[in-house]
Order: sequence, then C-alpha cells, then structure tokens
Amino acid sequence: MNATQQYGIVTTNYWAFTLTDGALRMLVLLYFYQLGYTPLAIAMLFLFYEFFGVVTNLVGGWLGARLGLNVTMNIGLSLQIIALLMLTVPNEWLGVVYVMLAQALSGIAKDLNKMSAKSSIKSLASDTDGTLYKWVSVLTGSKNALKGVGFFLGAVLLELVGFANAMWIMAAMLTVALTVSFIFLDGSLGKAKNKSKFTEMFSKTPAINWLSAARFFLFGARDIWFVVALPIYLQSVLNWSHYEVGTFMALWIIGYGIIQASTPKILGLAKSQNNNPTVSTAMKLAVALALVPLIMAWQLMDNPQVVIIVGLSLFALFFALNSAVHSYLIVAMANEDGASKDVGFYYMANAGGRLIGTVLSGYVYQVFGMEACLLFAFVFILASAALVLRVPSS
Repeated sequence: MNATQQYGIVTTNYWAFTLTDGALRMLVLLYFYQLGYTPLAIAMLFLFYEFFGVVTNLVGGWLGARLGLNVTMNIGLSLQIIALLMLTVPNEWLGVVYVMLAQALSGIAKDLNKMSAKSSIKSLASDTDGTLYKWVSVLTGSKNALKGVGFFLGAVLLELVGFANAMWIMAAMLTVALTVSFIFLDGSLGKAKNKSKFTEMFSKTPAINWLSAARFFLFGARDIWFVVALPIYLQSVLNWSHYEVGTFMALWIIGYGIIQASTPKILGLAKSQNNNPTVSTAMKLAVALALVPLIMAWQLMDNPQVVIIVGLSLFALFFALNSAVHSYLIVAMANEDGASKDVGFYYMANAGGRLIGTVLSGYVYQVFGMEACLLFAFVFILASAALVLRVPSS
C-alpha cells in the first residue's frame, strides 16, 4: 500500500477512536450527573485520564520507535475496547473508583493512539511541498471536530440504548477498526533503524524541549477556564440547562476542529518548505490569543452571556490556529529515525498542561471566580509565547 493509503488507515483509526473517546466522556458525564454529582466532582473523575496521558506519551514514544507505530496504535485500540467493556457491568458496580480505573485505561489508549497517528505522518509525508503541514492540520482538526460529534453520539446512545448497550456498540465499532489496522497497517511504520534506549524517551534536543514547554502552558491556559470553570459558570451564573451546556461545548469543539483542519488555507498553505509556519508564527498567534481572555475578564461583569459566546468564538479561532501550527512544528522538527520519541515527549507536555489546567480550573474558580481563571489563562498564554521564542528556527 502506498503512503496515501497508509495515511487513510491511520486517519480512519484515529477517527474511530476519537468518536468513542468523545462519546465515552459525555456518557460518563451524563451518567454521574444523573446520580447527583457536582460538575467539579465529575471533572475529578477524569484526573486519572489526564495523569496517565503524561506517562503514556513519555513511554509510548519510546515503544513506538522500538516496536513500530502499528503496534502502539493497535495496543491503544485494544485498551479502549477493554475500557468500554469494563463499563458494561451492572450499574451498582459503577462506583467512582471503578470508573476512574476505566478512565485511566482510556487515557492510556487515547495517547497511544494520538502519538501513533501523528508520529506516523513523519514517515508518510514530505515537508518540502507542504504535504506534511497539510496532513498534520487535517488529522488534528478532524480529530477535534469528531470529538465534538462524539459528544452528540454519547448523548444519543444514552437516550436510545442505555449506558451499557452504548459501550457494547462502541466496542464493536473499534473492533472493526482494530481488525483493519492489524491486517493492513505497515509493520515497519515509524520503527527506528537504531534500537532506541529507554533513556532516549527524554528529549535531548533544545528545540523539542522549548516547544514542549510552550505546549504545556498553551494547553494549560485552555483548560484552566474551559474544563471545569466554564460548565459550572454557564449553569450556576447564566442558568443554562445541562443540555444547553453540552450542546454549546460540543459545537465549540467541532468548530475548533474545523478551524484546525483549515489552518493551511487560513494562514496560506505552504507550497514549499520555506513558506511553512515558523516559531515566529506560533508566537504571534499566541500573543493574539492572550488578548482574548484578558479582554473577557475585563468585560465579563458587564454582559457575561455575550462576552462568553463571543469570547469563546475568538478563543476557538486563535487557539485552533496556534495548536495546529504547534502540531506541525513538532512533527517537522522530530528526528526522522524514531520520530515517535520526540512526538511522545512533546505530547507528554501537552497532557501535563491539561492535567494542571484541570486541577487549577476547579481550584481557582471555586476560590476566586471566573475572572481569575481567565487571567490565569492570559498569563499561561504569555508564558507559551515567550517559551516558543526560545525554539531555534533551524
């Protein structure tokens, strides 16, 4: 199979996984909401999901380089199937600890799948004609759009077939994807020519280290106000219903994903390597993004509903463009031999940012309020802009 066909298999696997990932999150959210858990308590269910993402990206990149990306992708699909099947048990078994363990497996699966998909593009696309930039943007953007679709899927499945049956349906869907991957995905994809040592899972390249630090603060900035604070604010202050909150956030994620996939067109798709986005592009986009939460915090008290809707729309635009440029830069800068080590290290920082953002979102909102969450996001984005400037341009 040629590179385009292999890319098609990788992307289809990633899409199938992402649908179940978004649906599972919505199913768990709705189920525990029905049990009377507060939004903050529900968010804490996903801490293991984020924590194990940090560990998985670090170790998974080394495994991908050593065993091949088809192996790590198939392991990710298999673990997600197991996590889904764990939740088919009777309702009385679905305690907090049990669900957290299932979410931990799902978190490991998600980051193995993401790392494998994004690392594989390094082996399949050229950076000299803009193909790498375009393929990374499409993969990243479509994933986020489908995660929003997954939110809808989870709500529909819960309504039509119930919690356990929804898990069976999604497990069956992933089993088909796993079978196709196992049969057709190239076994040598992403495998390093030189055997990778375990200590090599930590990046020794300054460019990767600085870019990873910038990614940490970029995604921490988003989750500080988006993950926990925003849903609670929409419900408790703006009096939105649970359905309205879920629909709004799902549409935001879909729109954000569409923007990511369209980044090459929005910024001007590169026709040659010299015109691809640079660290300067990432820095300028970060500065523009930082202004959004700052202005929102300033204006929030005057007209909160308008500020939230307009502000979120602008945040989606600049954050999606920034994230897509970051995703391109890491794949472009990754070592050709065993790219998954660098990509895995980078997405470890991404997961770490999400983890600290989730914790701070609950704490800062509870103690200081929404304006403080937005100001924290502003500071984090400025830190990301400053750190990305330290990345060597060549």
